[in-house]
Amino acid sequence: MGELELRKLVERKELELNALLEITQSINNNVPEESLYKIFNFTLRSNLNIKKLALFVLDEVWNCKVNFGSQTNFMRHRLDDRFKLIKSIHQMDEFDERCDFHEFDLVIPVAHKTETLALVFVGGFNNNAYDRDESIKFIQALSNIIIVAIENKKLARKQLEQEAFRKELEIASDVQQFLFPEKLPNTDRLKIEASYLPHDRVGGDYYDYVPINKNQFLICVADVSGKGIPAALMMSNFQASLRTLLRQTPNLTEIVEALNYQVMENTKGEKFITFFGAIYDLSLKTMVYVNAGHNPPILLDKSGYRLLEEGSTVLGAMSPLPFMNEGFITDLEEFTLFAYTDGLTETVSEAGTEFGSQALLDYLKANSKKDLRTIHQDIIVALDSFKGRNGYRDDITMLSCRVE
Repeated sequence: MGELELRKLVERKELELNALLEITQSINNNVPEESLYKIFNFTLRSNLNIKKLALFVLDEVWNCKVNFGSQTNFMRHRLDDRFKLIKSIHQMDEFDERCDFHEFDLVIPVAHKTETLALVFVGGFNNNAYDRDESIKFIQALSNIIIVAIENKKLARKQLEQEAFRKELEIASDVQQFLFPEKLPNTDRLKIEASYLPHDRVGGDYYDYVPINKNQFLICVADVSGKGIPAALMMSNFQASLRTLLRQTPNLTEIVEALNYQVMENTKGEKFITFFGAIYDLSLKTMVYVNAGHNPPILLDKSGYRLLEEGSTVLGAMSPLPFMNEGFITDLEEFTLFAYTDGLTETVSEAGTEFGSQALLDYLKANSKKDLRTIHQDIIVALDSFKGRNGYRDDITMLSCRVE
């Protein structure tokens, strides 16, 4: 190699080294991804005098991030599926004539571990074989540094998003816990038991016990359509509205109609809530209830059992409610009431069958005298056994009330 050629080689290596240092400094300075792509573009065009190039990067889908010198504008071009599995350098003449990238000389994959993250299509190399090989090595080095740096940025961004979501989830979970009564009565005459099994960390189920005066109390169960944080926040608003309305009037029909209007205003008909609410009077031995599209609770007393179905349709679907039938039960002295959400009866076995309401009813008819906590535990054990290896598809809430 002559002195002139050696000097050119040294100058080229200095340019490449300086370019790599600039890229490294830019990465350390946390410059945006767009700036890294611009540096990549400028470096290859000025330092290597590359004539044409297209850089495709996997960002959930394959997108062209850098393109210059080609007859076709590849910035909005869809990547041919044949290239997505490339693991090594290929000459473009290896591909048939239907290929859209024949104006390039070769394709260089950029991989991290076992995954191909980017593809560099390059054309217009110097005819000198040594220069060509050195150019390919530099393109590989430059591409790897930039693409791995961008991949690390994506990973860091995703971790921040996950951490933010985790904190939101914690807040929503705390909010939901505040929805549930802190203490339920367990006296000789009145016992109430509740169980809540969320499908996820937060859900859309709600139950409550609210003393109205020394003789009356309200119990309720509700289920909002949807899951997660929006459902929990919606149910939080619903609980606040219910308790406010209950302080204003003991009329259950008026309360349900107002709740329906409130849900309709908040969700614009895009979500709905199923609701069961009952007010029992210990001195009069009467129960007033409204079932708004909810699974009918099961009432067991000296006369047998009955399903509490009177009421209306779901809340938030239409305003005003199309009909309203308030249930009223007299001479209700000793009883057990079991209310639940549809996650219980819709639990699915490995064979694809649902647990169903009949299995629940059969159990309660045979075990209505058991301790309420035991009843809940028995049902949970039965559900676990029934579903097998399947997961639960929805939140499950159970609320039992016993007056003796």
